[in-house]
Amino acid sequence: MRYMATYDMMETIRNTNQFLGASALAMASYPAFAMFPNPAMQWLAAWGEVTERTFSRMVMKPDWNIPPFVGSNGQDRLVSVEKEIARDFGDLIHFKVQGRTEPKRKVLLVAPMSGHYATLLRSTVISLLPDCDLYVTDWHNARDIPVSAGKFDVEDYTLYLVDFMKHLGPETHVIAVCQPAPLTLAATAYLAEEDPKAQPRSLTLIGGPIDPDATPTEVTDFGRRVTMGQLEEMMIQRVGFKYAGVGRMVYPGLLQLASFISMNSETHTEAFQNQITRVAQGEAHEHDKHNKFYDEYLAVMDMTAEFYLSTVERIFKNGEIAKNAFVVGGRHVDIGKITTVAVKTVEGSNDDISAPGQCVAALDLLTGLPDSKKASHLEEGAGHYGIFAGRSWRNNIRPLVLDFIDANTPGKKPHRKRGPHQPDPANYNVAV
Repeated sequence: MRYMATYDMMETIRNTNQFLGASALAMASYPAFAMFPNPAMQWLAAWGEVTERTFSRMVMKPDWNIPPFVGSNGQDRLVSVEKEIARDFGDLIHFKVQGRTEPKRKVLLVAPMSGHYATLLRSTVISLLPDCDLYVTDWHNARDIPVSAGKFDVEDYTLYLVDFMKHLGPETHVIAVCQPAPLTLAATAYLAEEDPKAQPRSLTLIGGPIDPDATPTEVTDFGRRVTMGQLEEMMIQRVGFKYAGVGRMVYPGLLQLASFISMNSETHTEAFQNQITRVAQGEAHEHDKHNKFYDEYLAVMDMTAEFYLSTVERIFKNGEIAKNAFVVGGRHVDIGKITTVAVKTVEGSNDDISAPGQCVAALDLLTGLPDSKKASHLEEGAGHYGIFAGRSWRNNIRPLVLDFIDANTPGKKPHRKRGPHQPDPANYNVAV
């Protein structure tokens, strides 16, 4: 019961700060104060506006807000989001492009379940839509899932991916970003034994911890220092009475957010101080750089306790994927059974979460896959976020990924024209 009280206490603190921000903004904006202009009232209104917005975003799921794009015929293409498969813990959603008649690459983008919503990949989605028929895993906030729905751990996550891949069919190309990379690899291996014809054509793993011990980081060091008992005692709480998942054991989003911010507290403090100054001076606006980033960054979701704990224990501490010892439903999943799915890994040289070496380790596990179907890419100067969003993704990584997809699609022409001395896109930075 104390865990439920702790969960409700965190929500009470968040709610109180949101109320204080809204109250300060309303009071400082009172018309009578305009008769005697005072910089202190402008600053108070700015503080209230930033504070209210900040704490309200913590419990809101951001909208996808996918803008229309110009099609090949010069007409605007509107994009709608449709549920392809609805499940208790996550949906498979489809970004349907209105008026599109020409077939595009069918791509499944596997979003992380690591504290943020799938909308964290909004810019990735926007960049892929003109060239791909895109599907995305949209995971649910555990606080909104009734206890009656049961558990959800790494095995259940893997089986969800198996079902999604089966539904989309063998012409699918899968891109897994960060946390789901090892489980997506396991799901593909699971299909290789259970239903080989349902395997995707290609698998691109971006910045995922396939072998966390290959290149230790602060994240892996933390997992080594803390015992499972300590993690369960410090991180796990019961959902409070306000939400449909009341009583469910979770790793709360607000607690995750506190951890995220504490890692770079000085940077975040300076960012908010500067934003308050900009608001007070009338230089900020609804969709400025600060708001666009923090509206997404602050929107956090609870993870089920069993998913968080099993991820730490089985992926990081025991290294079951790295040792090819992962088990689903009592059955060993042998990654070496993947023999036809082309696999490419993408890493960033400055990635401090999944450092270079952790993701490319997947290629060594693919003992049954010929080298001609293995490829890797290391993006110089890119951090963790940069390898799936931002300039590095747009200018370098995205074209390489599309080339890799095309090279493993029968009858498909390459995405880009290559010079006479450039390698085949199936083997850019070929792994040997």
